[in-house]
Amino acid sequence: MIARVQRLLVLALLMLATGFLVTRWQAGQPMWALLGAVAILGGHSVFLAIEMVWLVAARGNDPTPKASMRTLVAAWAHECLAMPQVFYWRQPWRHRLHADHLPADAAGRRGVLLVHGFVCNRGVWNGWMPRLRAQGVPYLAVTMEPVLGSIDRHVAAIEAAVQRLEQTTGLAPLLVAHSMGGLSVRRWLAEQPPSRVHGVVTLGSPHQGTALAALAFSINGRQVRRDSPWLQTLAAREAQSRERELTGVYAGFTCLYGDCDNVVFPPRTATLPGADNRLVAGAAHVALVDRAEAWQAVQQRLTA
Repeated sequence: MIARVQRLLVLALLMLATGFLVTRWQAGQPMWALLGAVAILGGHSVFLAIEMVWLVAARGNDPTPKASMRTLVAAWAHECLAMPQVFYWRQPWRHRLHADHLPADAAGRRGVLLVHGFVCNRGVWNGWMPRLRAQGVPYLAVTMEPVLGSIDRHVAAIEAAVQRLEQTTGLAPLLVAHSMGGLSVRRWLAEQPPSRVHGVVTLGSPHQGTALAALAFSINGRQVRRDSPWLQTLAAREAQSRERELTGVYAGFTCLYGDCDNVVFPPRTATLPGADNRLVAGAAHVALVDRAEAWQAVQQRLTA
């Protein structure tokens, strides 16, 4: 469903930009025609700039080293390029480009489950899937719906994918999640023995909520508000497990977070107590998926 919606939005933007370009050009205003078309197609950059300003304003007493203005501007520029790549191309048109990889001889090889975030689908991982296949790593990339429904409803999709990886490889998989996907994984894992996962790597996940969710209108958006009842209930579920009390609730987690994350902020909200929390300097939210540090963290977990 999310792919169809994003295709319609892309086509609507292209039609609007083309219509403005043609009408202004015919009116003898070629400069305004070009500027207007670019503004329509690049309008997301304005919203990203507002998020960056909010990120700076909402820091409070966050202990993460403060990013310089130059770093913030560079992160904003990279995010302006990353957003259309993901939301205008990979997810609407190319989310089925790479099939899941569960070869017949996968037994004994560690599998990876890729879990997307809010208003995304498996296409966000298009840069990862061919690299995992080239390494001979079995993987599954899920698309979870409903898009705006409760995070609790993602549990079934994750459970089904984990079962397939377990049956194919005979091993507990490594789970890699971006953004809200990290909360989906935690919600699933809260009702499972820790032995069912080899580890969890989260990229910019709002583990402690995000200030940006104050504007959220969807069910899952409200669930990731700072100190939301849903987050408190999730933490209580995780703490109930005796096995987790002995080993550390988040001992198997690696949490990557950015000092320029325009969606999950203040920065430390993307960390967990007792986890391997790693700062990725200069990383905005969507761009974090394709950062070398994210790939390296997964490689370290696979070989651990």
